[in-house]
Amino acid sequence: MKSEGGYTRALLKLSGDAFGGAGVEVFDEGQITYIADELRAARQVCPQLALVVGGGNIMRGAQFRAHGPGRLRADYAGMTATVVNALVLQDGLERADIPSRVYSALPVTGAAEPFDADRCRGDLDQGRVVILAGGTGNPLFTTDTAAALRAIQVGASLLLKATRVDGVFSADPEKDPDAEFFEHLEYEQVLERRLGVMDLCAVSLCMQHRLPVRVINYREAGNIRRALAGESIGTLIGNAGNGHG
Repeated sequence: MKSEGGYTRALLKLSGDAFGGAGVEVFDEGQITYIADELRAARQVCPQLALVVGGGNIMRGAQFRAHGPGRLRADYAGMTATVVNALVLQDGLERADIPSRVYSALPVTGAAEPFDADRCRGDLDQGRVVILAGGTGNPLFTTDTAAALRAIQVGASLLLKATRVDGVFSADPEKDPDAEFFEHLEYEQVLERRLGVMDLCAVSLCMQHRLPVRVINYREAGNIRRALAGESIGTLIGNAGNGHG
């Protein structure tokens, strides 16, 4: 659902790196406060906001064990890391007086609710921020795929991916100053060119369900709010006429 000038319900994919500070810090209090402040502002224009959090500040399973049976265990460890981040974020939101609830695809009795799409939609209707952890609950799937899946399940009309750069480029702009910036891409272009903004499974899910994706730089204050208000910042991934705002 998209309201006039913005979105009523959206899902934000937030990487684990957003929780850490410079150097090797896993968590940075200033970063948690910054995220909470950004989400408070975003809820003024998009009252129904869900989040999928990554765990990269603690562990990425694919980087720890790329192949073999150990990869499966490493992926479960990575999914557990997302639960840790979800609980840390919930604490930050609570201190900012932002109502929230954590759901996890992995059982974490006493800390998070088991994922239930109907309950999540009910919480969103009541104005709670829904924090979704545990990935898909299965190894070998990234949190990008979890974000696409959960966005579809909760009925979001936009998947907003927060990154450290200004959108999608032809190469890593942090390494290649000549990388080309894309203001708009069709799903097929992302798949054909294998652009690294999201894994191919996530892009395919979004294409199948015509779910627009906007990729923004979360480190620029106000960008999350601007994107959810319908401003054309960053890169829009979606077919022409689908999700432009």
